Amino acid sequence: MTRHVVLLTDAHGTPAPVLVETLREAGLLVFIEGLREAEVAARVALKAMHGPEERVYASQPVAVLYEVYPGANTVQIHAVLEHAQSIWPGAPLVACRHKENGNKFSGARPLDSTALKRLGFRAIADEPAQLPVLLRDMEDKNGSTELALPAEAQTEAEFSTAALLLPAGLKMKCMRAAFELVSSLHFATDQKSAAHTALVGLAQLVRADRWAVYLTGDASGAGSEADALEPLAVRGLTSSEREIPAQDWQRALMGESLALYGAESKAARAAAISMETTRCSENGRRIVAVPLIGNGRVFGVLEAVREGAKARTFSRSDVSLLDALALPVASALANSVRIAEAERLSQTDDLTKLHNARYLRQYLTNEIKRARRYNSSVAAIFLDLDDFKRINDLHGHLVGSHVLMEMAAVILASVRDTDAVARYGGDEFVVILPETNMEQAERVASRLREKTERHEFTGGRRLKLKLTASFGIAAFPNHAQSPQQLVASADTAMYEAKAAHKNCIRLASSNASVKRKD
Repeated sequence: MTRHVVLLTDAHGTPAPVLVETLREAGLLVFIEGLREAEVAARVALKAMHGPEERVYASQPVAVLYEVYPGANTVQIHAVLEHAQSIWPGAPLVACRHKENGNKFSGARPLDSTALKRLGFRAIADEPAQLPVLLRDMEDKNGSTELALPAEAQTEAEFSTAALLLPAGLKMKCMRAAFELVSSLHFATDQKSAAHTALVGLAQLVRADRWAVYLTGDASGAGSEADALEPLAVRGLTSSEREIPAQDWQRALMGESLALYGAESKAARAAAISMETTRCSENGRRIVAVPLIGNGRVFGVLEAVREGAKARTFSRSDVSLLDALALPVASALANSVRIAEAERLSQTDDLTKLHNARYLRQYLTNEIKRARRYNSSVAAIFLDLDDFKRINDLHGHLVGSHVLMEMAAVILASVRDTDAVARYGGDEFVVILPETNMEQAERVASRLREKTERHEFTGGRRLKLKLTASFGIAAFPNHAQSPQQLVASADTAMYEAKAAHKNCIRLASSNASVKRKD
C-alpha cells in the first residue's frame, strides 16, 4: 500500500519546497492541508480522488507533520495538535523545524525539543533530510505508527517507555515507581494533595535535598506578573534553610511551603518565562526547574535543589525523567482545579453567588450531626422578600435580578463568617446559624429585617427601591430532628409572618412575633 503523510500549513501559507521534495523522494505521498480549511479540504479531496489514491487517503497516515517556525506561539501550536488529533486520531505528530533564509526570524528564540515534546509532538526533525529515516524508524518500532499497540513480543519495559515517553534505558525499579506516581495522581482531588503526591513520588526517583511546586500568578490568583510564583507544596529543606531559627515560628504558623514565599530560584522564574527546563548553579546550590504546562501556558514550576560542597549537578537522565513526568503532574494539578471548580459551581447559585439548596442540605446535615454530638443547637432563618413580583412587573426582570444580588450582599453583611447563606429559590433565602439558640437567632433576624427595610435598592439603574422581608425562625433540636424538618419549620413560621401583614418575624415555637419598628 502507498504510504502517505499529512503536512499541515497555515491557511494561506506554503510549506518549504525542500521539505515536500524530500518526502516525495522517500516514496511518500504528501497531502498538504491548510490549517483553517483542513476538514473542508479533506472532504473535497476525497470526493475528487479515484481508485487507489482514495483508499490511501482514507487510511491512517504514517504521520501528521507540522512546520514549527522560530518564535512560534505555543498556544497556537497546542491548537494545531488538538485539531490534528481530532481528524487523524492515533497518527503520530512530528514537528519539522522551519529554516528560512533572510532576517524574517532573526532574534526569534526557537522552542527546544523538550518543550515541543511536552506540547505533544512525538518526534522532531531539525532538517528535512532527517524525516525519511525518522518516519521509517517509527514504523519499524510500532508496525505502522508510534502510537499503535505494541506487539506481543514487546517487553514491558519497551511498552512503558513508549506509553509515558520515559527516557530510554530506565531501570525497571524506576519505571515501576514512575507508573505508581502517575497512578496515584489520579486520586488527587485538590491542588495541594496533587502537588504533595507528585513530590513524594519524584523524591523516590531523583535525589534532591528539597523539592517544591510553585504556581504562577495566573494559576494562584495572586496577580498577572509572569515571574510571580507562589509556593504550593514543599518536601524537605536544604541545610541553609534548616539553619535559620528566626523562621521557625514562621514555618510553624504558615507551613513550610508559604515560608518559602519569595525564595524561589532564578531558575524557577526563568523556566516559568521561557517554558523550558532550566538547570544551573545558584549560590552553591544545584537547581533544576521544570515548567508545568497546560492548555498552552505555564501555570506552575517544579523545582529540585541540591546543596553542599559535594552536591552534584542534576544529570541529563535526571532532567529527561523530570521532563517526562512533568506532563502527568501538570495534568493532575490542572484537573484538580477543574474538579474543585465544578464542585463549587454545583453548589453555588449562578445569580447571587450564594450557596444553593444542594449545598444547604449537605451543610445542615453536618451541622446537625455536630450539634447532636456536642449537645448544642442550630438555628435556621427563612426569609422571603415582600411583594417582590411588583419589582419585576414595574421595572423588568433584569432589575429584579440585580435586586436579588443586592439582597444577598445585605444578608452577608449581617451574619458571621461561620454562618451559611443560601438562595433557596426565587426571592427566598435561608441563613443557617451554628451554635445559636432561638434568642440569638431572633436578634440576627431583627438586625437583618431593619437593614433590609432601610436599604435603598438601585436595581443596577440608580433607582431607589424600598423593600421589606418576612422572617421565620426555627432551631434544632427544639422544632426539628432533621435538616428537612428544620427548614420546613422555619418556612412555616415565615408564612405566618406573611399572614401577619409582612415585614415581621415569627418563631416556630410560640408563634410570637417581633413587631416591626417604625
